[in-house]
Amino acid sequence: MASDKRRHVLDERAQTLLRVLVDKYIREGQPVGSRTLSRDSGLDLSPATIRNIMSDLEELGFVDSPHTSAGRVPTSKGYRFFVDTLIKLTPPNGDDLLRFTPGLSEVGGDPQALALSVSNLLSVITRLAGIVTVPRRAQTSLRQIEFLPLSGKRVLAILVVNDREVQNKIVNVQRDFSADELRRATNYLNDRFSGRSFSQVRELLLAELKTTRESMNALMVEAIEMANQVFPEAEQQPEFVLAGETNLMGLEELSDVDRLKGLFEAFGRQRDILHLLDQSMRADGVQIFIGHESGYQLLDNCSIVAAPYATEDDTMGVLGVIGPTRMAYERVIPIVDVTAKLLGRALKSTG
Repeated sequence: MASDKRRHVLDERAQTLLRVLVDKYIREGQPVGSRTLSRDSGLDLSPATIRNIMSDLEELGFVDSPHTSAGRVPTSKGYRFFVDTLIKLTPPNGDDLLRFTPGLSEVGGDPQALALSVSNLLSVITRLAGIVTVPRRAQTSLRQIEFLPLSGKRVLAILVVNDREVQNKIVNVQRDFSADELRRATNYLNDRFSGRSFSQVRELLLAELKTTRESMNALMVEAIEMANQVFPEAEQQPEFVLAGETNLMGLEELSDVDRLKGLFEAFGRQRDILHLLDQSMRADGVQIFIGHESGYQLLDNCSIVAAPYATEDDTMGVLGVIGPTRMAYERVIPIVDVTAKLLGRALKSTG
């Protein structure tokens, strides 16, 4: 692992000083000087020795010196070493855990609403931006369709889905149909489409409308046209939900207006963020992208902490937190991890 290689670069004293520096900088947001490191590290080292070690850390790319201060701040490489090697994770406290229950209580409802609820939950608890991909719907299969005549050239379509769910839809037609005609149309459609997923039904309907119109009798063509209204092309839904973006506006590291504008535009496009989340979808456990590791310049001052959520072995989506590189990783990582596990269990219990 990369962290094993980095571990050989730094001796124990350097690691201790880097941990203290990162901890201090995350908490206070100010460059950390040698005097502070001497006081807080517990190491019996002279100021000159500490300065030499810090110079070595800077030369190796773990810390940097702002022009306005004699102190130092961690770089993305320093944060990465800290996260991989030095961090002491802090489990969510009882108050945070209590907030999860109401946020996950409606998992059987609309997937979009569920994603919004959980992203809001992550945002409130971490005070950063919460992000959740919309859970993949379980495949919806048609078991039975029935047409009943209504007045005014309308037909009621009754669908039985996945053995137990019943859906109704009113279809506008070109003429009045008798009950016998609708019964024959129903038998024809059930014979061809029962047991197929909605996406398969849509594909077959479109194909038959294009290729077999001339070879079918008029009633069968009308049956296909009615069914085509019942199974329209699925609307494109947003693939992830983001909450708490305004939390980022109050952070000094992300206060540049142009940078924030570009970041919010990236959120709106979704494509780049989804690419990172896809990497987490295929991973095991929490994934962390720090600064330039994301591969997108707009995220150079940001970190993303993400984890997949799953039922059994079926990964349903990814959730996480977006914030500045100076985030409380020791607290955020366990929150993301716990939320993913709780959401997976909740989805499993309603499956």
